[in-house]
Amino acid sequence: MSLFKIAFVLVDGFALLSTAAALEPLRAANMFSDPPRYDITLLSDRDSVATSSIGAQFDTRSFRECEPDFDLIFVVAGGDPARMNDPSLFAWLRRADRAGVALGGISGGSVILARADLLNQHRFTVHWHHYEDFETLPGNWLLERRLFVIDRDRYTCAGGSAPLDMMHAIIARDFGTPFAQRISDWFIQTEVRGAEAPQTASISARYGVLPRPVSAALELMETHIADPLDQDQIAHLSGLSTRQLQRQFRDSFGTSLMETYRRIRLETGQELLLSSNLSVGEIARMTGFSSQAHFSDSFRRTFGIIPSARRKKTGPT
Repeated sequence: MSLFKIAFVLVDGFALLSTAAALEPLRAANMFSDPPRYDITLLSDRDSVATSSIGAQFDTRSFRECEPDFDLIFVVAGGDPARMNDPSLFAWLRRADRAGVALGGISGGSVILARADLLNQHRFTVHWHHYEDFETLPGNWLLERRLFVIDRDRYTCAGGSAPLDMMHAIIARDFGTPFAQRISDWFIQTEVRGAEAPQTASISARYGVLPRPVSAALELMETHIADPLDQDQIAHLSGLSTRQLQRQFRDSFGTSLMETYRRIRLETGQELLLSSNLSVGEIARMTGFSSQAHFSDSFRRTFGIIPSARRKKTGPT
């Protein structure tokens, strides 16, 4: 099994809590696994040290000395990232994107990704303190007031303890929910919050008491909207056979696993119709449908109205 290479670009003034909440689950994953599963590199815009908001320092390498040959790069920023103007960092991140590297923002990191023109056509979130930054940044932003958002190759979260929940979703996707749950238990994380929190309640609050594999499957669905998993992948990552998970979904919701998944993706599409000016075709791609026609037909059968009529009836908000 090859190592999954993750880099963290620590921008001076980054929050220590957010950084630790992102790093510690990966360290625990390596501790519980032989061989280790994640290779972690700390980078900064300085030569050798990054300083947090409370003065704690991390030994780092300068991103300028590194080729962006990672699987995933997170930008971790606090303070006032909207004022940051580092063309060399923006160019380096864009080079990583062209090379197929996934990008993420922690706390205010999404502001820097946006300034580098790397959040267009992607759903994302940011720490609530930085919501207003996106009112002044030019662009048509798909900002969601959620705990974390994973949209294809963009991984963003709100900071604070939110990286714990996002890393749980990443580790569950990579190595299955049972392994991810061991790490959550290690950190006494008695309830892993879903991506929808804090804008809405947790999965258990929204759906009621559910079998753990069903909750795990719902978390996987909500973090794979544009790049849907198939039912066998969801079952494997949830720790059950496909037949067992299908039975539990029927018992819990009266619908099949994939019918539930399609509904979640269509509800996301409906949110985008009402809150953005994206075309129906763009929304179809962003919710994982093979074509605009497929999305429109599924939308009509679920909601009783075609997407364009829904938009005309309500209008963008």
